Amino acid sequence: MTGILSLITFLPMVGVAGILVLRLFGAAKDQAKTETAGKWIAMATTLATFALSILLTARFDRATSAFQFVEDIPWFAGAGYRMGVDGISVLFVLLTAFLLPICILASWKSIEKRVLEYLIAFLVLETLVIGVFCALDITLFYLFFEGGLLPMFLIIGIWGGQRRVYAAFKFFLYTFLGSVLMLLAILAIYWQLGTTDIPTAMHSSLPKGMQTYLWLAFFASFAVKVPMWPVHTWLPDAHVEAPTAGSVILAGVLLKMGAYGFLRFSIPFFPDASATFTPLIFALSVIAIIYTSLVALAQEDMKKLIAYSSVAHMGFVTIGIFTMNQQGMQGAVLTMISHGFVSGALFLCVGVVYDRLHTREIARYGGLAENMPKYSFVFMIFMMASVGLPGTSGFVGEFLVLNGAFEANSWVGFLATTGIILGAAYMLYLYRRVIFGKITKDDVRAMLDLSWREKLIFAPLIVLVFWMGIYPSSFLDPMKPAVSFVIDRGRIASLPRPHLAAADAVSVVK
Repeated sequence: MTGILSLITFLPMVGVAGILVLRLFGAAKDQAKTETAGKWIAMATTLATFALSILLTARFDRATSAFQFVEDIPWFAGAGYRMGVDGISVLFVLLTAFLLPICILASWKSIEKRVLEYLIAFLVLETLVIGVFCALDITLFYLFFEGGLLPMFLIIGIWGGQRRVYAAFKFFLYTFLGSVLMLLAILAIYWQLGTTDIPTAMHSSLPKGMQTYLWLAFFASFAVKVPMWPVHTWLPDAHVEAPTAGSVILAGVLLKMGAYGFLRFSIPFFPDASATFTPLIFALSVIAIIYTSLVALAQEDMKKLIAYSSVAHMGFVTIGIFTMNQQGMQGAVLTMISHGFVSGALFLCVGVVYDRLHTREIARYGGLAENMPKYSFVFMIFMMASVGLPGTSGFVGEFLVLNGAFEANSWVGFLATTGIILGAAYMLYLYRRVIFGKITKDDVRAMLDLSWREKLIFAPLIVLVFWMGIYPSSFLDPMKPAVSFVIDRGRIASLPRPHLAAADAVSVVK
């Protein structure tokens, strides 16, 4: 299946071309029909991309940690157009391709201005995000990684709320400034190794002193993207001002790019530095879990509450990654996948009531169980998945992360567990105030239950919540060899220095 990764990555650009042609020749005749046709082009393109990603996953060999479906075309000065996926990245390609048709469908009626440009921004974003997870060259990764800022900046800045320009610039500046240091680190790696090939760098031993500076440079970019405390403050503003679909893709995929960077670069490239800075990661992650959970409890805006909950959940992810054990790291990846569609679904739930009442203020609602029982049921499922109810997707990942955390450091495991309690508190608090009680406002009483389009949006998300919760091995098995490789690279730091070359040789054989 040569070329399938390029096809999946750049197929959305075919949709962009189709919409541009439509805009050029159709807009003057009938604006409404042109916009509807553009929506169908975007939907067809994203569905085709999702179908190809399913085919990719079906053909993926789960027994090896090696990169598969590799494409390698020389580019310039040691860099190349190199694409490939392992058991970790293939799941994120699938997640991205799954969420984009949902974003298009969720925007079908809510976006009324510059519709074609909005669709183009999402299709370009899909190409850039999938490229991040497929890139096997550090230079190519950086181009995709940074390129994703532009369409997201436009989505927030043009189609967002009242403070959209402020939120867009804050999002851009935070993430861009962190990435400047990563670019310098990429140049240093090239000067040291003579190549920017990711598999080659994974099996190389950079000088221990050099690793410290390079790890910090990559950390500056990935920590902002996750986002970790205290560089998380851009996220609530971005979520609140972004349109609903923008919040879905931001929480569902873009936050995962930072944690993916830790797995793909920080640990395999810089094992010694990763071991040195693991206590720092644990400390920042525990603070994020507890602090942002308490902040979430104080929120009066539904989107802000869910945004802060995302920071707390990503704290579990970073703890799991740096436990350097199988359960913790697999739990971290599983938590990222689960959080991708559960948090996206929660933002969609907020979007449903916002489209009807045009406010996200929790106090404006109450008693929706009376006139919106289907919505109340759907909201309950995703709320329970967010707090980690057994049988849902949220339980398995957090359970594995906590197991790994207690194995690595019992105090980290204990403090992280408090996040489970706080998470249940703020989500149940939100649900009670919005769904239960008596309806006291006429405009709330007039709200209609879920439409067929909204049911179609939530149905696949509900299936995934229970599928992952009941049959998690279907997600754990593909990633296991790749996770084992990352752990082996991370544990090189604990080996005596004379044996380091031998350990690298064993890794190459594997």
